[in-house]
Order: sequence, then C-alpha cells, then structure tokens
Amino acid sequence: MTCQKFCVALLLWEFTYVITAVNMAFPITPWRVKLFCMPPNTTSDFLLPSGISKNTSNLNGNYETPFEAKFNSSGTYYSNLSSKPTIHCCFWSDEDKNCSVNTDNIEGKAFVPTVNSLVFQQIGANWNIQCWMKEDLKLLICYIEPLFKNSFKNYDLKVHLLYVLPEESLLDPEKYSFQLVQCNCSVHECCECHVSVPTARLNHTLLMYLKITSAAVVFQSPLMSVQPINIVKPNSPLGLHMEIIDSGNLKISWSSSTSIPFQLQYQVKYSENSTASLREADTIVSATSLLVDSVLPGSSYEVQVRSKRLDGPGIWSDWSAPLTFTTQDVIYFPLKVLTTVGSNVSLHCIYKSQNKIVSSKKIVWWMNLAEKIPESHYHVVGDRVSKVTLPNLNATRPRGQFAYDAVYCCTEQECHHRYAELYVIDVNINILCETDGYLTKMTCRWSTNAIQSLMGSTLQLRYHRSSLYCPEVSSIHSTSEPKDCHLQRDGSYECIFQPIFLLSGYTMWIRINHSLGSLDSPPTCVVPDSMVKPLPPSSVKAEITVKIGLLKVSWKKPIFPENNLQFQIRYGLNGKEIQWKMYEVYDAKSKSALLPVPDLCAVYAAQVRCRRLDGLGYWSNWSTPAYTVVKDIKVPMRGPEFWRIINEDITKKERNVTLLWKPLMKNDSLCTVRRYVVKHHTFHSGTWSEDVGTHTKLTFQWTEQMHTVTVLAVNSIGASFANFNLTFSWPMSKVNIVQSLNAYPLNSSCVILSWMLSLSDYNLMYFILEWKNLNEDNEIKWRRIPSSVNRYYIHDYFIPIEKYQFSLYPIFMEGVGKPKIINSFTQGDIQKHQNDPGLYVIVPIIISSSTLLLGTLLILHQRMKKLFWEDVPNPKNCSWAQGLNFQKSTDIL
Repeated sequence: MTCQKFCVALLLWEFTYVITAVNMAFPITPWRVKLFCMPPNTTSDFLLPSGISKNTSNLNGNYETPFEAKFNSSGTYYSNLSSKPTIHCCFWSDEDKNCSVNTDNIEGKAFVPTVNSLVFQQIGANWNIQCWMKEDLKLLICYIEPLFKNSFKNYDLKVHLLYVLPEESLLDPEKYSFQLVQCNCSVHECCECHVSVPTARLNHTLLMYLKITSAAVVFQSPLMSVQPINIVKPNSPLGLHMEIIDSGNLKISWSSSTSIPFQLQYQVKYSENSTASLREADTIVSATSLLVDSVLPGSSYEVQVRSKRLDGPGIWSDWSAPLTFTTQDVIYFPLKVLTTVGSNVSLHCIYKSQNKIVSSKKIVWWMNLAEKIPESHYHVVGDRVSKVTLPNLNATRPRGQFAYDAVYCCTEQECHHRYAELYVIDVNINILCETDGYLTKMTCRWSTNAIQSLMGSTLQLRYHRSSLYCPEVSSIHSTSEPKDCHLQRDGSYECIFQPIFLLSGYTMWIRINHSLGSLDSPPTCVVPDSMVKPLPPSSVKAEITVKIGLLKVSWKKPIFPENNLQFQIRYGLNGKEIQWKMYEVYDAKSKSALLPVPDLCAVYAAQVRCRRLDGLGYWSNWSTPAYTVVKDIKVPMRGPEFWRIINEDITKKERNVTLLWKPLMKNDSLCTVRRYVVKHHTFHSGTWSEDVGTHTKLTFQWTEQMHTVTVLAVNSIGASFANFNLTFSWPMSKVNIVQSLNAYPLNSSCVILSWMLSLSDYNLMYFILEWKNLNEDNEIKWRRIPSSVNRYYIHDYFIPIEKYQFSLYPIFMEGVGKPKIINSFTQGDIQKHQNDPGLYVIVPIIISSSTLLLGTLLILHQRMKKLFWEDVPNPKNCSWAQGLNFQKSTDIL
C-alpha cells in the first residue's frame, strides 16, 4: 500500500514537472512578435520600442531558462556558442505590452535592463519574428528581421534555431534532444529558418528557441512553443477573375486551395474609380466569390484577395496580385451567351452616352444590325437597365469568320460598336448503342455532323446507370460519370462499355463544354439487353433439292441471345452483281427454308441473318454466303430435237441416214447430259439401242420399208421421258400435202416463208424447214415448226446475189412426207415491191434530205474557213507575206 502511494506521488510529480516546464515556454502567436534584448547589470536607458513600459528589474548575470541549464548539461550547445557571453532576451507584441521572461527566481515579471555597453548602443539588438506553416503542411518557416535597419551592418550575424518535437509518450524533459538548424540570412539582414514537420505531428507541441550571434555576443530568446497546425499560412488565392453577370453586378471570383484540410475565409479589398466617384471597400467572406452592385459604365475596378483559416487560429496569406477590370461605355450582361435551339434568352444592357447613362426606356435592340427586334420583347429593369428576351431561337448560321449572332443595344440615334455575342447550338445528337453477340460489351456511337462546330469546345459523353431498366422519362442526373470516346475516320465517336449490366438502364447524353458554359444534348436511355446485335447464323448451307427442285437454305441459330429469333434469307443468281430476293422466316424453331427458283441448273448464293422476334435490338450481320452446286436434279425433261440427212446410193440401192441434233440445254437436261442413246425400231429387227456418248450425230442404214428412231438424253438420274420420234417410211415419202412454198426477203437478215397445204388423211405433227446457200458447201440449217403455222420468219445472214434453197418437210406420225423445195426467192414478190407506188414517194424524200444535208455542210465549211483565216494578210498588199502558200492551209480545212 505504501509502495503504491509512493508510485502515484512520483507520477504526479513528473506530470506536474512537465506541465510546468511547457507552460513556462512562450506561446507563438499567429501575429508578429518582437524579440527585445538587454545586457545584464545595466542601468542606462536603452532605446526601447514604443509601448514597452520602462520598469527596471535586476537580472542575475548567470540567468538561464530552466530548460537551458539541463540542455547545457547534456551537451546540446556547441562549444563555440557556450564560450561567448550570452544575453537573454524577452518577447513583446502588440497584444502584450510587457516584455517578460521566466527565470529560476523570477516568473512572468516585467523587466527593463540597463546597458552601458558601446556595442549595444551601436547595434540595437531588437528583432521582428514571425513563424508559420506553409500550405503544404510540411515546412515550418520562422522569419527574422531587425527592428532597426542596418543595425548589424558592421558585424557578422549568425542565427540558429534549436527545436524539438517530442512524442506524447515522452514525459521527461531531461530526455529531450534539441536539433539545431542553421538559418539563411540575406544581405538585407533578414533570416529564414526552415523546420520540417511530419504530417502526423501537426497537432503536437513544438518547442524551440533562437540563438543570434553578432559581435561575439550570443542573444538567446526565451523558449517558444507552438502547435504547427495553428499557424498555417495559405498561399495567395489564384485565378482572380472579374465579370459582369446576368444580374448586372460585378462578380469577383478566385480559386480555393485544395491542399489545406480546413475551410478558409477570405479578405477582399477593392476600389471603384469612375468619372462620378471613388469607392473603396474591404470585406471578409467565406465563399470564393463576391458580388459588387451598382456597376457603372466607364469605371475601373482594382481587386486583391488574401485567405486565412476560417474556424481556428492561423495566419493571413499574402495578398494576391492586383487585378484591374474596366467596364465599357455600353455594358452587356451577359456579354456572351451559349444556348440551345428552341430556348429563350434574355440580355441586359446599360448604355452610357456623352458621360450620361441613357434611360432604359429609350433603348432599342437590333440583331446583326440588320433586323430590329420587336419592342414587345423589351423589358425595363430600373431606370438604367434595359432587357430584351429572344424566344424560340434558331441555330446560329456562321457568317464568314463570325460563328455567332451580334445583338446590339442602341438608342434611337446611334448604335455603339460593342455588341453581345449569341451562340445558338443544335444539340440534338443521336446516340446509337448496340450490344455484341457475346453479351459482354456495349458499343455506343454518335456523330457531330449535325452540330455546328464551336471554337474551343469539347464534347464528352456522360452517363448514369440505374440498377434495373430505364425510367419512364429520361433525364440528366446530377451524379453522372464521363466516358472516354474515340474519334473514328468517318468523323463519328465510339465509346465502349465493358463490362455491362444487361438489365440496367444506361441514361446518356453528350455534354458540350465551353468557356461560356456547358450544354447537354437530350438524354436517351438504353438497356443493353434490348440493344443486342446477335451473331450471324452459322453452318449456312444452300442446295437444290433432288426430285423436288427447290432451293433449300439451312442454318444454325447463334448461342446468344437466348430470346426467340426471326430470320431473314436473301438469295440470288451468283454473279458480279447479285439481284437479291428476300424471304422472311418468323418461326423461331425453323432451321431451314425451301424457296422456288426459276433455274434449277444455275449457281445460287444465299445468306442468312437474325434478330429478336419481338423486334428489339438489331439485325445481325449477314452470314458468310453459301453457294449451290450444279448437279442433276431430275431426269431430263425431254430428249433433243433431231433431223436427218439422207445419202442415197442408187447403184447399191442403199440409203444412209445421218441423224443430227443439238446439245440439250440445262433447263431441259436438269442439269447435265452424260450421254445420248438412239433407239431403233423396225418390223423385222425389232427394237435396239445405240449409245452415242456425248456426240450429236449418228449414221445408220435404212434398209427396211419403215424405220423409227428416238433420241434419248441420259443424266446421272436416268433417261428422258418425253422424246421426239422420227419414222422413215418409203410410202410416206411420196405423200405430198405442201402445194406451194414462197420465200420473201425482207432484208439481209430476215426472210419470210409462207406455204399452203392440201387436205390429208394423215396425222400431221410438225414441219421441218431446211435452208442452205447453194453457192457454198455449208451444212444444212433447219428448224422445227409447229403444224398450225403457215408462215415463218427465218433470221439469218442472207446475201442478195447468192442462191438459196428452201425445203419444207411435213412430218406425220406415220413418217416423213414429200418436201416442197424452191431454189430462189419468189420473183413475183420482188416485182411487186418494184411496182409499189410508195417507193416513188420515199425515194424523192431521201434525195431531198441528202441534198439539204450536203448544202448545210458546205455552208458550215465556208464559215469555218472565214473564222480561222480572217486575219491572214493579203500577199498583194503585204511584202513579207508574198511568197507564202496560204492555199495549203486552206486545203487542210
């Protein structure tokens, strides 16, 4: 129990010792203090600062502060400092008129020592001292300057600052270890001492004192204490700016420091100098701006600002550099306006003419000095201020280098050359967003082509994301985020959101930032899930179905999105420029479609794309095109048309028949022909077939009275069903039903053939028409003609002086009948054309037209000669031109 009481008493004594020691230190104040030094055991009057009472006290020559004795014993002082005589000083300030210092036996008593030293009378040992923390809260600065100028000009001045910033847990003063700092002294006898302060100890108590050495004398200040956070000196306010705002007041604004962890107050001093008066003011505000009312045209304003801690002790910063603002004879407020299409804008003005302010009732307004603004838009705001409102503005049309409309405030007699600038911008920007097929990112694009470019403006996409879907009405949120967008080659901007929340609503708009203000485009809200552009369908195939003969297009649905999809197919004949046809598939479960096509033996290209069935989102890109392969779809629709050439050998009594046919076209062969087969049938030999391969002729002997042949086309599927038959019959070759055949030439490329038939009991199937040039050894040309026709146009190349043979064969079911053959054109027809009276009307017209054309050309030729040779000199009248051949140039024409 006794031990516990002793420990408590010991701790209480140590605590009291520390508190007493700290309380004896002189507290550093935010204002400037004076360090006043006197030599010991002196009684002579000394030059004192005004305000200090001249009370006298005896000081022990061995005076030391309580801490100084202990610091000396620990060897803290340097030997060269301790070897010199030490003069102890006191502090004096405007707030405390007593000069006091604490000693071993004197505590807080005022003293004025006397001096009889010649040195002290010469140097006058008095200093102004102020300490502060810089705005960065890292450096403590103590500034020391002599109270009397040039007091140390003949002596070597050195200043040291000794300080300690103890831990709160260290309560024993004897364990303090002071650090010495060499202060920098300039030629103007002013010194600065810098002490680095850790940020974590800004609220701790800093102990320090000064040692000033001059003329082999050491002047020592009392112990000082301070919390660095209480003497912060901010930097001078920056960005000082003055402007006349919409209310007609002068707004003074500046930038606030962001590095200081507490609020600041500001002192603003300004002066107004006008032709009528001079006004000065000094105001303290907590905001970073100040409004000055009753602004006059033609006035000059000068402003300075400084700052200081608002809610605690601190030091005023230095004054900012002065800023001057001069108002013109005509004041517009605002001077420049940036707004959007369809908005209403109001402008104010104060007009000064001949040193007098014009009444607001006498003000008129003009737009671009070309259009007077109707008086119904005017408003009177007091005796001096006129206001005009411009409703429902249209976009500004640039006029040369001017990208704004000039609004003039005038009187009835004159308009001042100054004007207000009105910028009206169309901000209707369309933002289009699409979500990729993997549902991982959303790309938004927007173009500025519709926006009039505003010099010095920047564009920025801002957005706000709601947790689920879009609000009923899209609006600009106060809490928004910017999004980086990149300019593309086509002049548009592209922004990518990744990752995305599929069901969140993204409200976005474009903000136009300019020194005049900011404009926002109408906001739009999108949900990524509703903006999906699916991946194109995969595994797309195209083929012509066998036997059915339809174009089949098949595909696979993309994995995302999982919504029901509709599909769109485009297909067409493959070529350089495909003429696409479209086909819609609304069944979400469909994976293929059958499409009719006109040509089953052509190559078709097909592509497929998809989209959500509910219409939201976008169509996917078209898939990679798929192409059909030409292959046999069905058996050939029919066999080839064919004819024969008969070569008869009378001596051997043989007839050789050569069958001729043309290769079967794709539309008939469906789609290829691998070979041709000729089927024979006779009475005695029955039926047999010959495989001709891909040849288009076959020769055989006609030996029996009747011989029937059929030519079949065969592809990979089978032989043709519908085929042409031709029967060679001796009796039928004598049947003659063609009574007459006439050939009428229309021109060198067309001949008309007409014929007449007699009645017959045989079944007529069709005609075969042959023709050939008798003067040339060419192959016979032939055509198959329906039996119902009695006139036919042959389109070929005919030479009038050549002879042609035309033959018409009637083809019966029983066999080939006797042909009608003619070896020339019908003469009666030629004579008929020669006796045609219309020919005698047309020929004179043609001759007259030719004569008129020839005369026109001759007249034109003469005029051209006159035009080009008008300046050619006459050789008879010009000596230098004689001998030249001008006729040669004329001949060229």
